Amino acid sequence: MTRKTIAVLGATGSIGDSTLDLIRHNRDMFDVQVLSAHKNWQKLVALTQEFNPELIVINDENDALRIKDALGNQHVEIICGPQGLCDAARVKVDMMVTGIVGFAGLEPLLCAIDAGSNIAFANKECLVCAGEMVMQRVREKGVAFLPTDSEHNAIFQVFEQDNKDMIERLVLTASGGPFLNRRHADLKNITPEQAVKHPKWSMGAKISVDSATMMNKGLELIEAHYLFDMPAEKIKAVIHPQSLIHSFVEYKDGSFLAQMGAPDMRTPIAYALSWPKRMETTGARLDLLAGQLNFELRAIEVGQFPLYDLAQRALHSGQAAQIALNAANEVAVDCFLKKMIGFLDIVTIVDRIMQDFDDEKMISFQEILAFDHKIRNKSHALIQALI
Repeated sequence: MTRKTIAVLGATGSIGDSTLDLIRHNRDMFDVQVLSAHKNWQKLVALTQEFNPELIVINDENDALRIKDALGNQHVEIICGPQGLCDAARVKVDMMVTGIVGFAGLEPLLCAIDAGSNIAFANKECLVCAGEMVMQRVREKGVAFLPTDSEHNAIFQVFEQDNKDMIERLVLTASGGPFLNRRHADLKNITPEQAVKHPKWSMGAKISVDSATMMNKGLELIEAHYLFDMPAEKIKAVIHPQSLIHSFVEYKDGSFLAQMGAPDMRTPIAYALSWPKRMETTGARLDLLAGQLNFELRAIEVGQFPLYDLAQRALHSGQAAQIALNAANEVAVDCFLKKMIGFLDIVTIVDRIMQDFDDEKMISFQEILAFDHKIRNKSHALIQALI
C-alpha cells in the first residue's frame, strides 16, 4: 500500500499531538514530510528525531539555530518565520493538516490549497474571516477539504450532498464549557487556569477559553455556513454537556442523522487522514451498553453567553463583522491569558468593537489582512484604556 505523504502545520499543539499520535500507531500508512512549530523548538526537535521529516519550520531564527545544533548530523531542511511557513505550505503532499490557531493560519492555508494538497482543516478562524475566498479556491483547485473539528467532521459524515435541498438545518452541539451552570455575572474573578480546564476536551489555551465563553460555538456556526454552503437561518447550536453526539443533520422527512463517539479528537482527525477510507484508532470508545447514553440537550438562551450572541449577529451581518468579531476576540483572549484583563472584559472588548467598525468590502487577502490589523489595533487601544 502506498503511504500517504503528510504535513502537519502546528505540530506541537493539541491538533498536532492527536495527529502524530495516530501516525505513530499507523507508521505503515503515512510518511511525514513537513512539520512546523511556533515556539516550542525542543518538542519540534523530538518530533523531527522521531518522524524524520524532510522540512521543518520554526518562527524564530535563534530557535532555528538551536534546532540545528540539537539535531546534529540529521538531514533535514530548517526554515523559519512567516515566509518559511508559507513556503512549507506550498510543498505538495497527499494531506496537509492545518493546526495553526487563529488568523495566523490563513495565509499558509491558502498556500497549501494553491499547491494542490488535500486539507485536513482545524482552523475555524480562517473560514470565519475569509470563508468565501477559501471555499472558492478549494473548488478551483479541486482539493479535498476535510474538517477535523468534531462538530463539522460529524456533519460531514452524515451530510448527503445529493439530497442537500432536503436538509432542514444543521445542529451543532456544545458542551457548555466549564461554567455552564454559573451565571455570567458571577464569572468576574475567573482566572485563566480555571478557564482552560475544559470538562470534556483536551485543547489548547485559546480554544479552551473560547469554549468557556461559548465564542467557539459562535465561530463554528460561521464556519459551518461557509463549509457546507448553508444559509445562516438553517444553522443552530444546542447544549449537550456529555459531548457524545457531535452534531446532527436534520432532514425535511423528519430524520435526524447524528455522528456519535467518545470526546476524543483522534476520531475526527483519523477520519480526515484516512478519507475516503477509515482507519483504526487508539482513542477512547463509546460503550453503548454501559449507560453512557444518558444525555441531555437544551437550548442556548439569549443572554446566557453574550459572545455567542455576538457571533450569531456577525453570522447574519457578513464578512466585515466576522473579521472584527474574530480579531477582537483573539486580542482579548490573549490579554486575558496574560492576566492583563479579566474574564468578563473579553465580552466588553468584543462588544465594543462590534459596535464601532467600518463595514468594508474585501476581496483580496491583503485587504482582509489590513482590516484585521486595524481591528486589532483598536482592540489593543480599548484594552489599554481598561488597564
